[in-house]
Amino acid sequence: MKPIVEILKDKCNLSYSCVRVCPVNAIEIKVNRDYARIIPERCIGCGSCTSVCPEDAIVYRDSKSDTKEILKSKEKKVAIVAPSISGEFHDITDYRKFVKMIKQLGFDYVNEVSFGVDIIALKYAELFRDFKGKYYISTTCPVVVSHIEKFQPELLDNLAPLVSPMIATAKIVRHLYGKNIKVIYIGPCIDSKDEANLFEGDGKIDSVLTFRELRELFNEFKIKESKLEFSEFDSPIGYKGSLFPIANGLLQAAGINEDLLSGNVITAEGKMNMLNATMQFHKEIETIKKHFNLYYCDGCLMGPGTSKGGEKFNRRTRVTDYANKRLKKFDKDKWQKEVDKFWDLDYSRTFKNDDQRIEKPSEEKINEILKAIGKEGKNSDLGCNACGYDTCRDFAIAVAKGLAKVDMCLTFSLRNRHDYIKALKSTNEKLAQTQNALQESEKVAQKEKETAKEASDTISSMLQKLPSGIVIIDKNLKIVHSNNSFIETLGEEAKTIDEVIPGLVGADLKTLLPFNIYNLFTHVFSTGENILNRDIHIDDNLLNLSVFIIRKNKITGAVFRDMYSPEVRKEEVLKRVTDVIDKNLAMVQEIGFLLGEGASETEQMLNSIIELYKLEKKKQ
Repeated sequence: MKPIVEILKDKCNLSYSCVRVCPVNAIEIKVNRDYARIIPERCIGCGSCTSVCPEDAIVYRDSKSDTKEILKSKEKKVAIVAPSISGEFHDITDYRKFVKMIKQLGFDYVNEVSFGVDIIALKYAELFRDFKGKYYISTTCPVVVSHIEKFQPELLDNLAPLVSPMIATAKIVRHLYGKNIKVIYIGPCIDSKDEANLFEGDGKIDSVLTFRELRELFNEFKIKESKLEFSEFDSPIGYKGSLFPIANGLLQAAGINEDLLSGNVITAEGKMNMLNATMQFHKEIETIKKHFNLYYCDGCLMGPGTSKGGEKFNRRTRVTDYANKRLKKFDKDKWQKEVDKFWDLDYSRTFKNDDQRIEKPSEEKINEILKAIGKEGKNSDLGCNACGYDTCRDFAIAVAKGLAKVDMCLTFSLRNRHDYIKALKSTNEKLAQTQNALQESEKVAQKEKETAKEASDTISSMLQKLPSGIVIIDKNLKIVHSNNSFIETLGEEAKTIDEVIPGLVGADLKTLLPFNIYNLFTHVFSTGENILNRDIHIDDNLLNLSVFIIRKNKITGAVFRDMYSPEVRKEEVLKRVTDVIDKNLAMVQEIGFLLGEGASETEQMLNSIIELYKLEKKKQ
């Protein structure tokens, strides 16, 4: 079964408002979790958290679906209605119309819980009269019972062994209408949903609707007062039990003495009064010597199942006005007969020890946390309450128990935020400096890029104007760059390709050159050795080829020179004659030792040939 109350994590914004109002620290906020969580086993179902969340992220278990399924069943359905309904439904002008509206939902009977209040109130009067030295705490409020079972189990023996008016009324209607009926309680308390699960047999409650859920069903089924006739509550009718929503209404219903001098019962309502009352009952009951009539809420007028925005004293007035109106024509004799009829039913109950208290952490651990939040050595019994805890010490204890995390502390968070802002400011300054340096670097890089592009364009233009063919290829023998002279050298097919792919960039050298020539490139790549001044033939052209490494194993360049070109031919003849002279001179020098002056004459003759050739070239 779903928990009585849960937090919708997608809506939670960690305002800590729920932590502030929870009376038993049943809400935990863990490190690395961005939402709060209710611990079901620690929750007492008070519903305080449901009314304070600014995001409406806290909801209680919905019973409308279960109720609608029950209303579809063939068994008889009985609605037992809490007396605080007169305070809740101020917008319905006559209670008889209200009864008819409930029956329109599909109920066969509508009974007042106020009669069950009358029975239980009289049982309390009997218990208090039969005093044997033990003082009791009333058990009409399920939240009070749940709190003592979980957080003050030492008081279990002092809980009055009587069921609540809700369970008492269920027993009464089952004996009245039969065991197989379906009983649905309508009231202001959400913890009644869990209380109902504790009882079987004649005390069984099949579903619990809050007043807010009842309003939602009225809207869903379009049930309106203006369209309906009157209908009375089914008997038995309650007497002064209709005053039960007011804290001391139980005592009024039983005629228990409330005189401050001679009475023996103390009534306390509201969260803090209830908590203080149970603590003082435990510590000082031998001094106080009174029974305690306790309610977590302000009576049952302001329960978490009532509509939001209700005003306590307006609701209180409506309750007393309703009671006065009913009592004017009340048949007390008939009521007494009904009381006698159901008096001997078993209204007793027991309680269980469900101790949920967490062992208090060591002082060393508490002080360690106080130090972390900057409260060490200070008055830790004070606090700003922003974390949801009354004092810094209470907060440190909660952190040590694993129920809270240190960054819930406002002082701690502000200090960390201040440090973070300082660090962020320093980081931003460094970032600004880095950005300025980056901008300068980008300017330099842009300038270098422009210079490089200009140099590249210049080199490219220069290469295009060279008479020799130039080609640069990658390791896959794909052309990276080539000039017009190279394309002219390859012929018409290369010119056609150049029109589609300018500069033949990306073209495969294997498709453009014969095997014996492009194999020279492969040789240079594989050996890393340049090939210089190799004469080759392409078609009818005699070319001089030099292949050389530009980037080892990656880029190779080549120069093709047309040997039939006049400029190249003359230059090549001159070069080759010079090479011959150099070689012969070296030979002559070696032979000179043997031939003497003959070598000198040969050198003069060859030099004269060279000079003659140079002179002819100069004239041309």
